[in-house]
Amino acid sequence: MTTPLVTIHWLKEHREDKNLILLDASQEYDENNTIKGAVHFDIKNTFSNTKSPYPNTFPSEKQFEEECRKLGITRDSQIVVFDSKGIFTSTRVWWMFTVMDHKTVAVLDGGLPAWNGAGFESLEIHKPKDTSTSFKAHKNEAVIYHYDQIVDNCNTQEYQLIDARSQGRFNGTAPEPRAHLQSGHIKNALNLPYTQVLSNGYYKPKEELEKLFKDLHIDKRPIIFSCGSGITACIILLAFTLVSDQESYVYDGSWTEWAERNKLYTQV
Repeated sequence: MTTPLVTIHWLKEHREDKNLILLDASQEYDENNTIKGAVHFDIKNTFSNTKSPYPNTFPSEKQFEEECRKLGITRDSQIVVFDSKGIFTSTRVWWMFTVMDHKTVAVLDGGLPAWNGAGFESLEIHKPKDTSTSFKAHKNEAVIYHYDQIVDNCNTQEYQLIDARSQGRFNGTAPEPRAHLQSGHIKNALNLPYTQVLSNGYYKPKEELEKLFKDLHIDKRPIIFSCGSGITACIILLAFTLVSDQESYVYDGSWTEWAERNKLYTQV
């Protein structure tokens, strides 16, 4: 597995591979509507720091290791992640594994809708018999960006910040999902709504992705991706990875943390 994105046809051909493990990262997980043989990767409740005041906060290395072991994941696992929306939470899981130095991980382009749409519902994926492993994670803290670093960057402009939220939320003309927070954006950020890199649940062709980033007029500075709570930032991070090897990071707390810590509250 040498690419961060695989097709449903690739998965069909490799479904009996010994080291393959399929993760369903759907937010609204339904055990009766998933790919047979997949195990549930619960971002919100199991693979987040639930003690954090902000949603989807990256878990500790120990927590990540322990929960991966319960799913039967090993250092040899070839991981394919999907979700029920086509492309959504699956990219966050892909990014988490790369942060934990697990390189053999990819997102299923088109996700569950593509798999079912092709008539593959009856096909089953190889499922590891061992559900207790010695998986080891090696967390690279340097690629997760935090509030104080974003504050510093507002002054130094050492990094470029790209926000994956909708144009309305970015411009402050549409409300945030968290009704007590104002919409708007971090100083000097650029806007690329995650929906623009997708088409019907699939990533757009490479040429179209290249044009989207070119039209942002980004330069050679490293890029920090942000969004509302750290999920959709990973969608455009993966899109960027498909067309560039430029240094890139994710602001884990994203707009939710930024607005909370700057007391950007709506008027009651």
